[in-house]
This record gives sequence, C-alpha cells and structure tokens, in this order.
Amino acid sequence: MNQLEEFKALGLSDDILTAIAKKGFETPSAIQSLTIPHLLTTDKDIIAQAQTGTGKTAAFGLPIIQMLTSRRNIPQAIVLVPTRELALQVTQELISFNTHDLSIAPIYGGASMTEQLRRLKKGIDIVVGTPGRILDHIRRGTLDLSAIAYLVLDEADEMLNMGFIEDIEEIMHAMTGPKRVLLFSATMPDRIAALARNYMHEPDLLKVESQHVTTDLTNQIYFEVREGDKFDALTRIIDVEPEFYGIVFSRTRTGADDIVAKLLERGYAAEVLHGDISQAQREKILGKFKKKQVNILVATDVAARGIDVSNLTHVINYSLPQDSDSYVHRIGRTGRAGNQGTAITFISPSEMRKFGFLKRTIKADIKLEQLPTPADIIATKRNKIKEDLDAIVESESYGECTGMAAELLESYPPEVALSALLRLAFKNELSESSYPEIRSIDVDRKGKARIFLAFGARDGYDTRKTVRLLKQECGLSDHDIDDVRVMEDFSFATVPFDQAEKVVRTLNKLSHGRPIAEISKDSPSARTSGGRQSHRRRESDTRSGRKTGRKPESRESYRQDSSVQEAFGAPDDRNGHRKSVRSPKTSGTKAGKKPATTVKASSKTYTPEKTAAKRASELPENWFEEWFGQRQPARNKKGPNRTPKRKNRD
Repeated sequence: MNQLEEFKALGLSDDILTAIAKKGFETPSAIQSLTIPHLLTTDKDIIAQAQTGTGKTAAFGLPIIQMLTSRRNIPQAIVLVPTRELALQVTQELISFNTHDLSIAPIYGGASMTEQLRRLKKGIDIVVGTPGRILDHIRRGTLDLSAIAYLVLDEADEMLNMGFIEDIEEIMHAMTGPKRVLLFSATMPDRIAALARNYMHEPDLLKVESQHVTTDLTNQIYFEVREGDKFDALTRIIDVEPEFYGIVFSRTRTGADDIVAKLLERGYAAEVLHGDISQAQREKILGKFKKKQVNILVATDVAARGIDVSNLTHVINYSLPQDSDSYVHRIGRTGRAGNQGTAITFISPSEMRKFGFLKRTIKADIKLEQLPTPADIIATKRNKIKEDLDAIVESESYGECTGMAAELLESYPPEVALSALLRLAFKNELSESSYPEIRSIDVDRKGKARIFLAFGARDGYDTRKTVRLLKQECGLSDHDIDDVRVMEDFSFATVPFDQAEKVVRTLNKLSHGRPIAEISKDSPSARTSGGRQSHRRRESDTRSGRKTGRKPESRESYRQDSSVQEAFGAPDDRNGHRKSVRSPKTSGTKAGKKPATTVKASSKTYTPEKTAAKRASELPENWFEEWFGQRQPARNKKGPNRTPKRKNRD
C-alpha cells in the first residue's frame, strides 16, 4: 500500500484504497487532492473547476461511495451528465470503485424505458443520467428524488451549452430534502455563477489552474483549408505519414460518422467513437485501436474521455474544439511517454477569428504550414515501397514467387513486368491525377480573402453599387472592402478573411440558395468593364458605360427575375438613381403587380433562361466547375415554362 499513501492521506478507507490499487492508480490528481478531503470532512456545497480528463469522476465518486450505505429502496445520489456516452462511462467508473454493495445504474434517453423502469423498481442507490430522461421519469412518477443526499452536476458548462438549464432547474426543484450540490465544470461562464447563486448554499470554489503549457514533444501546426476540402486534406496527411496512428476529433456525432464513412470508402482502417456507441462496442473499438488493428480513430470530445494510448503519432482537429481547455486536452494525447507527436488543426475562413483567440489564450506557437502535395505523397509511397522491398529481399521471404517471376520475365521485359505489377498492386495510388485538387484560399498575410460574385456590369452593377451591396447586406464597412473588380458578367471583391464565409452565406441565402457568391480560387483573367479599381476611386467612365463596350442606354435592360435582383432588388440606373422595375401595362393587371416571367425594356424581351444562356455562352466552357467546384447543372433550352432535364453524366 506504500504507493497509495497519498490517497490514504486524503481520508479514504482501506476498502476504497484496495479498489484504487486494482485500477492501477498510484497518486491522486490535483482535483482529487482538493475535492476528496473536502467532501469527507465538510458538509458544504462545492464548485470544482478543472479540465476534462483530470479524474473528476473519482474526485466525487470515491468519497460518495465511501459515505453511502446500500438501501436500494430509494436513490441516495444522482449524477447528471450531458450525454449518454458520459453516463455510461461514469457508471462504469463508479462501479469499479464500488466496495459497499451499492446499486449504480445509468438512466438516459434512447435506452429501453421498460428496462429502466425495472431497474428503478428494483432499487438504485446512485443514479447516473442525462437531464431529459431523468426529468421524464420524474414527471411519470417513477423516480423519487426526495431522499437525495448528493447531487452531482458533471460537465455543467457542457450541459448548459446543450440547453439543459431548464431541465436541471426542474430536477433540482423535485429534490425536497437537504442535499449537497457538487458542481464540476471545465469553464465558469456567467450561467454557472447564476446557477450557483440560485441553487447552491455558500459553495466553496475548488479550482485547478488550467495547464496551458503543452508538452515540448508535441509539434503544433495548422492548415488553412476550406470546409469542403477538409476531408481531402485529412487523407493527404494520412498518406504522407506511413506510420500514421492517431485520433481525428469532430465536434458532432454526424460529423464523426461522415468522416469515418468516407475513410472506409477509400480503404482506410478507421473506427468511430461517439455518444451513440454502446459500452460494449466502445470497448471492442478501443481494443482494436490499441492493438493497431485500426490506425485511425474518429471521436467526439466526450467520447474520447478515458482513452489512454501513449504512442499516438497524430491528433487532428478536424473542427475547432469548444474552448482552449478542450484544445489542450485533445493535443495532450500525443507527445506522451517520450514519443514525438504532431497536433494538426484545420482552419476554415469562418474559424479564423476563433482560432486567433485560442492561440492568444493558450500562448502556444502553432505554425502555419502548407498541405502535402500529390507529389509529396507519391514520393513518400515510393520510398515506402522500396523499404518494404528491401526488407523482403533481406529476409529472403519471396521463395514461393520465384517460379512465377521467371514465367513473367519470359513473357515481358523486366521493366514492363515490374511496372505492370506495381500498377496491379497500387492501382492509381502512384498517379498525381488520382488526388483531388484542394483549391487554395486566396488570402494575403494580412488576413484577406477574394470573393467571386456572379453578377457584373451586364446586370447594372459597377464598383460603387457592389460596395453598397456588401455594406448593406453583409454588414461590412468601407475599411473592410478593397480591390473591387467589376467585369461584364461577374465581379470580385477582397474582404477580411474571417468574414469571407459569412459574406458568401449571406449573399447565397438572400438569392434563395443559388450560388452567386464564392470564395475565389484566384482572379480569372477577363476583360473588365470597370477595370481594376479600389472602391475608393470611383470613375465616371464606369457610370457612363464608356468601358462596357456597349451603348449607355443598353444598361437599362435588367433581368427582373435573376437571382441578383430577386435577392437585392434592381440596381441603380446609370445616373445613380434606384430603378423601379414596373409591370408592363396590360389589361386586368393591377398597378404595381409584378409580371410573371418577363420584363420588356429597351425594345428587347429578356427571360431568366435566355439571359443565363447568353451569359454562359460568353464565359469559359468550364467556368462553373472552376469557380464552384462542381459540375454545372443542365440548362433549359426550350423556354421558361419547362423543367430542365438533368443530363446523365455517368
């Protein structure tokens, strides 16, 4: 027991120490050293602040188990947690410490109500559950909390983030007897303080300072990548690291499922852990991961609790964590036991501001790097093939293949035979064309991004009107907008990097989801109508139509039903006044009522379909795929009232 002297000094009994020894614990964590003696020697409420993964379950579980005696007829303690995954984990952890024959059971949504009713009727001493299902049982009258002596709010900040505050308050109102409230949280937002004021009695604050200093053995880097390109970025990193063995973190269950499905589809050995995975499945998956039967584990933050693997090569933040503590906890899983590790974070334009705050908070040197290129990956694979070939030759473990090798050499020249075998074994893996293009974000080092806009001078827009649109609809200021280029059929503008995705979403939402804005791959060379000009230098030539190559009066032709005008209204006329597009005067048409599909102006009739076809004929053939990253939808060439037929592109 000498190795457990520190635990014994906290006031824990011999039977509890025996359970701790079986778990392999030797010294208490900081939060355990603060919490355990406080619970054993006082009767006060506590607020304990510590990072996730610091042993909080044992901090409250060990003293509660020591102080309770099994009664079974009515619950004596209840632990509220945010997810079913955590409910299962906490239950298993408490059972492993249970030396007092206490009945401990999880109660959470998604599980059999019949089985839960049976367990409750039989009797439970410690209930571990999620707020929604606990409240459901209270309302049914199947869970009596009148004798609760200990209420534990575990991961309280996460429960509040998930919107459980009203459920928690109703649960606390159902506890009529005296009780101790033990609140554990990684962060202390104002809502936690309000909860403490309303439902706790003069609580003591036990705080373990966040350890933002990360291990020197963890190399921290980040890549700037579009949200839609993150998966291809992930596969490039895995491919360029032959010994990759790591955890990929996703913030959501659906995100984790999607990542793993794509990995499996491409032939990677991967598994997923999140709240929908049963405890039995979890143990099986972790067993395979620890044995390296799979080398990629995709997990959510809560599901990753309790994973203890010391030789991970990589941790990848596919999406940013909720807070800096979660980031530190994530990357702390690599660079352990003297092994070098790498922590990689993918940052999309919309995440840049949050990422900057995170870097300032943890005061870490996170370096920007460029993604591996297809050439880098192929060079790595070639080297690996040579290394594996050398190993086989040195071990002389190729005897059964010599006969077939001789036959092949009789039929083909050696170079042809080897090339064909490599193609057979590796298919297209050694070809750069097999790797999807990852479009670079056109960002300068001052944090700017280039936006493509699918409207231009032909739609009646010039620099001044484009700037006005970005200011009014996207909330940008003059200082935010720079280098506006207005061309015949499209435009470009430079905006702050961290505002780029918001601008794109806003404009596309206002145009009923049709893609009229996109973060640009680059600035295509095209004949400009307004020229390259800052919006601060408005030129009269653009307003007069001198640079458009058309007569000024033709600028009065507008597409009333285009996505641009549907979203933002008609642009200004050439004199700077807002045009009012009115209905042609027809019999039976009320004043002010819009025409159905066409508007007649400048002696020409335009329809959305005709205008789109005309514009498309003047653009490069692959313009849609180049700018939007997807194939152009089929167009209707037979008139405005027919549904376009989708072409079979398979």
